[in-house]
Amino acid sequence: MSEMHLLSTEQLITGLQDKQFSSLELTEHYIKRIESLDNQVNSFITTIFDSARAQASAADAMRAQGDKRPLLGVPMAHKDIFCTQGVLTTCGSKMLHNFISPYDATIVSNIREAGMINLGKLNMDEFAMGSDNSSSYYGKVQNPWNLERVPGGSSGGSAAAVAAGFVPMATASDTGGSIRQPASFCGLTGIKPTYGRVSRFGMIAYASSLDQAGTMGRSAQDCAYLLQPMVSHDERDATSVKHDIPDYVQDIKDAEAAAGDKPLDGLRIGVAKDYFTEGLNKEVEQTVRAALKQYEALGATIVEVNITNPDITLATYYMLAPAEASSNLSRFDGVRFGYRCEEPKDLTDLYTRSRSEGFGPEVQRRILTGTYALSAGYFDAYYTKAQKVRRMIVEDFDKAFTHCDVIASPTAPTTAYKLSDNLDPAAMYLGDVYTIGVNLAGLPALSQPVGLTSDGLPVGLQLIGQYWQESKLLSTAHLFQQHTDHHLQNSLIAKQNV
Repeated sequence: MSEMHLLSTEQLITGLQDKQFSSLELTEHYIKRIESLDNQVNSFITTIFDSARAQASAADAMRAQGDKRPLLGVPMAHKDIFCTQGVLTTCGSKMLHNFISPYDATIVSNIREAGMINLGKLNMDEFAMGSDNSSSYYGKVQNPWNLERVPGGSSGGSAAAVAAGFVPMATASDTGGSIRQPASFCGLTGIKPTYGRVSRFGMIAYASSLDQAGTMGRSAQDCAYLLQPMVSHDERDATSVKHDIPDYVQDIKDAEAAAGDKPLDGLRIGVAKDYFTEGLNKEVEQTVRAALKQYEALGATIVEVNITNPDITLATYYMLAPAEASSNLSRFDGVRFGYRCEEPKDLTDLYTRSRSEGFGPEVQRRILTGTYALSAGYFDAYYTKAQKVRRMIVEDFDKAFTHCDVIASPTAPTTAYKLSDNLDPAAMYLGDVYTIGVNLAGLPALSQPVGLTSDGLPVGLQLIGQYWQESKLLSTAHLFQQHTDHHLQNSLIAKQNV
């Protein structure tokens, strides 16, 4: 019982069904770990343990009455970007330090309806702007593998909480790699679905044409379990697409049942040489290439494809995303909700001081960059040109998928780097160089752990799929994980029992 946090979601479900433990016992186990160990990690902004205990007791009663929902009574936690009724929802910012959401995001209500137990809200880079979880008003998050390292961002709290064994899985969001990069740094599996697959209603916006909610877990199967209730068509989100919803967990099981000696026979994996160039850490490259060899041993065929140079996608992203952020964050003005400066002299002073005091340096930097790109005289030179390049990026992916079924690359150019107060912002932006093209194209993508470097830090491999092909990505990663144990490795904090 002291190692329940090391069980997979499938094992947790079986344990609850077979009455090996109750939901309340399971919830108490995770609460005890958070109370004992999160002071080292700082993954939670808000905990709601009394509510979680009540939910768990109710779940046990419903299960005893014959309720068959698979996820009933399984704990989880939400990234603090998703509005949660009656709970502090900060987006990691002083600007929302006192905002108690009056409603639920669609995914929050969907997950609650699936019977899951919410333990609280997870730390993140302020307004999801960052790649190392250092910009949060609530303090930096430490990587459970090495407490002197960053967990990645912006979903660093989600990644750290799962890797530390505080929750079996967590929600996250991905605007330019904010699920996949921290999953890579923390030795997890994380999936960003196709844009429009998961409702954005109630998810605090950073860049609306790029934001998408997804999941993190230790394995592809864990991610599939949590993704299932999240996916729904939502009329309250104009970008939510009405599309057939697969049974992700069953698709994984069907793929496993049909697998032979070469379970990935016939799968064509495209590899872009531009993603293995200068700037990629040598040990990361060696580990990713070794994983591709393992994929070949399982029957996959490796083919070379051409997609847009990652340096071009990086420049395009950091023109478009700040422009959208400039527009989206204009609503935080100190008038209606959130932070308000003290004793403003007039309306202009109220706006100016509330925003300059409420937003941190990274958010201010991106708002200013985006406002400049949208300003008269520069709009066509920067924003319009970036939108044209974005169309070319989409076309390059379309061409590549005529030659392969999925595309593979490193998730990040490095492993988790050291915590620092003086990180060059441009260096941080380069951490997203392999992930942002997916967001610009709206494609689904997944990061999976494929090994450790000589200093014991995880490495992630990214799989990119065609639109609506989340099942293919999850099944591909699952079959790989059935023949490897990278996803079963435990972080320093996860190894600690309390």
